[in-house]
Amino acid sequence: MITPIFRIFDLEKTLSFYIKYLGFNIDWKHQYAENMPLYFQVSLHDAILHLSEHHGDSSPGSAIRIKIKDLKSFHSSLLKKEYPYSNPAIEKTPWDTIELTVVDPFSNRITFYEEIG
Repeated sequence: MITPIFRIFDLEKTLSFYIKYLGFNIDWKHQYAENMPLYFQVSLHDAILHLSEHHGDSSPGSAIRIKIKDLKSFHSSLLKKEYPYSNPAIEKTPWDTIELTVVDPFSNRITFYEEIG
């Protein structure tokens, strides 16, 4: 299994986007001391991400793809949340997928996709 690491800079924005909006769960957190950077794991279905405040743990502006079942229902749940910084649409691709791309507050791009062919 591959676990991507996304660089984050603001815990409040991170929680608002990943937990409240996208519906990821926090699996665990690690912090050496209260004033040290936070490192934690989030998951949604089979997808696992590591989010890090540590300097040098990835660069903002990364991109990943996550395969998901029932993308249309997931899209519908996002629209109901009325997150003010994102209004993603589903796109059909020439390679027989439907895709929905969101960008986190730190310019990391996540494309959720479902194979339709």
